[in-house]
Amino acid sequence: MTDIEEIRLEPCAPGQLTPDELRTLFLFEKLSDEQLTWLAGHGCTMRVASGGLVLREGDPAVSFFVLLSGTIALSRRVGEDEVVTTRTEQRGVYMGATQAYLRDDGVPRNYAASMRALSDSEFFVLSADDFGSLMREWFPMAIHLLEGLALGMANSQAAIGERQRLAALGALSAGLMHELNNPAAAAARATSALRQRVAAMRMKLGKLAAGKVAPDRLVALLELQEEVIERAAKAPALTAMQTADLEDELGDWMDERNITSGWDVAPVFAQGGIDTGCLTDLESRLGSPELLDQAIHWIGYALETEQLMSDIEDATGRVSSLVHAAKQYSHVDRAAHQWVDVHVGLDSTLVMLGHKIGDGVRVVKEFDRDLPEIPAHPAELNQVWTNLIDNAVQAMESAGTLTVRTFREDEHLVVSVGDTGPGITPEVRKRIFEPFFTTKPVGQGTGLGLDISYRIVVNGHGGDIRVESQPGDTRFLVRLPFTEPASA
Repeated sequence: MTDIEEIRLEPCAPGQLTPDELRTLFLFEKLSDEQLTWLAGHGCTMRVASGGLVLREGDPAVSFFVLLSGTIALSRRVGEDEVVTTRTEQRGVYMGATQAYLRDDGVPRNYAASMRALSDSEFFVLSADDFGSLMREWFPMAIHLLEGLALGMANSQAAIGERQRLAALGALSAGLMHELNNPAAAAARATSALRQRVAAMRMKLGKLAAGKVAPDRLVALLELQEEVIERAAKAPALTAMQTADLEDELGDWMDERNITSGWDVAPVFAQGGIDTGCLTDLESRLGSPELLDQAIHWIGYALETEQLMSDIEDATGRVSSLVHAAKQYSHVDRAAHQWVDVHVGLDSTLVMLGHKIGDGVRVVKEFDRDLPEIPAHPAELNQVWTNLIDNAVQAMESAGTLTVRTFREDEHLVVSVGDTGPGITPEVRKRIFEPFFTTKPVGQGTGLGLDISYRIVVNGHGGDIRVESQPGDTRFLVRLPFTEPASA
């Protein structure tokens, strides 16, 4: 961050408030005279002119502030923007080193937000050390409860977060195994059929040789076989109806010439896009009605062999692409932070979640492939895409349209994940990024998915995540900077 605003505060004047004045603040109204006297002696008052920055988010939390007069605003930095979270003029509100009473665990205590005076303001100020001491000495039982609450929430969040990651990993693994099983099974079936066809070709070759086929005819037959296979490779794809019509035409053609089991061979030629014109040309070039039957079957075996090998190639290619997607998703053997093409992660996540998305959801990808790479932790971003896509599919109850879009917005890359579900109510929208908040039934949601996504995008990448929703159109918008965040 460049041009960091300097904090210029007037010296804090000690002893300006009496115990009776301190008692008028709701935070101190139940304290004893002795405690109020201690506060009056250890605290001081500070005046800040309108527009002045009182404390900055991320700086060491060294002071505890209580508002005496004026209007202040608290804000959090989201990417390049300063987002105001609270604006108040209520006398007695407090901020700053509010967790100074927690035991020293070696973790530095920093201000969680920035505070600015919107009008000439006055504060009662205690040092973090004094505030921590008085809390521990005056309210030991409350401190034990607060520390236990803070520690318990941290442990619960860690445990549930770990459980959620394991559950997500299990779901992804199950989906991946399902996706891998289909092409693997197809490859196994094609291999078995291929073995049978090759064996039949060997037998047919033996019959051709036993029939004392003239060498020139045999050479011509092999040449015709290669031409038919090449023609099949270049044939345009046919619809199911066109293929059925072609099978009928080929079957009739073979019936007219008494081809053995012609109706069994016709589908093979139709699948290869070979029409009756090609067979008529083959017939004329053979010049032998006796050889035609064996030639049709021989070339049919060759065509089916090519088709089976194409099936095996497609199936193994599918397995390879799934393994590649899984590797991209998990980013094994890759640096944690790097310059990445966000579309690679989105594509691999959609592949990994293909089984969960199902056939009832239409996936629409509107990617601007010209967008530059961004500095990011790809595995963490993939966790964000997983959470958003999974939530979208669940919101639509596995029936609707999932739209994943990328585009530029100023100096940010934006990823939009939209669904056609019922939408999010304004009441829920206000709390959607809160830890442990979920609208799912007990056991189906931890309320940590969007909280984790928010922290990854905002805290980990200096970006922003927000939601826009109405019935039939809900979009989560993730904004990520094109540049590395500057060191503070």
